[in-house]
Amino acid sequence: MKPFKDQKYESLRKKQSKLGVPFTDPLFPPNNSSLFYSDKKNSSGNIVWKRPGELCTNPKLFEGGISCDDVFQGQLGNCWFVAACSVLAGVKELWQKVIPDYAQQEWDPKEKEKYTGIFHFRFWRFGQWIDVVIDDLLPTTDGKLMYIHSQSKNEFWCALLEKAYAKVNGTYEALDGGNLSDALLDFTGGISEMIDIKAGGYGSDEEKRKEFFNVLYKHKENHALMCCAVEAVSDEEMEARTAVGLIKGHAYSITAIRKVKMKDARFLSFLRGNEHLNMMRLRNPWGEKEWSGPFSDG
Repeated sequence: MKPFKDQKYESLRKKQSKLGVPFTDPLFPPNNSSLFYSDKKNSSGNIVWKRPGELCTNPKLFEGGISCDDVFQGQLGNCWFVAACSVLAGVKELWQKVIPDYAQQEWDPKEKEKYTGIFHFRFWRFGQWIDVVIDDLLPTTDGKLMYIHSQSKNEFWCALLEKAYAKVNGTYEALDGGNLSDALLDFTGGISEMIDIKAGGYGSDEEKRKEFFNVLYKHKENHALMCCAVEAVSDEEMEARTAVGLIKGHAYSITAIRKVKMKDARFLSFLRGNEHLNMMRLRNPWGEKEWSGPFSDG
């Protein structure tokens, strides 16, 4: 395990504990240089860096565990990273590598004096795992987190993970637009594969569709992380909504793949006599703008 920029988590934590004050990272300081490529981008000066304890009374790394539904996109155009975080949260064997020592890193309300403001996360980069140390100062506007946030105001694992990833990439702005495959690879050290449904002819060939579904089903059972997107072929199409509610040029997490047994006889004619319906569940990082096709609300 290689410490990023030679910052060693345990050494820094012990040192900060002796000092008795929360850590402020000199290599990724709470100012515009960590947010933008250029300081001129925040001329309004309305961004304030705050620690979780200043945003709520009882901060937690995880509030009621970790789940796919924790992560919501903020003001940054990093739906690709948010979607990857969402699927990562669904596989404990994998997120425990990215968020190590998670029990030790949790806030302890009974021993507040041990709070050091230091966290660390791990990413697979260029053939090795690196350990990234950060402080817990997060950019806010009007008292709210600017970027990734959780459904619970007390939960901060996703905001802190995003900060660690921004540090590795230089700035938060570096995450504005990116590749799903890159994030999934950085979370796992695995092999990424991109499948183009249109080019592969899956939309017009029923047998290919079944084969494709079975491949995805098998890999999901083996804890593969999966995301998807609808291609936007022009700038005008970006974030346009399709007839079934999907957003073009936008990343979605694949949170479940199921062969659903249909017991209701009324569905059998719709399924041409098949007892199972192949279904896939997607999650929009925005937390809004839902699927409106078959089996949606209503």
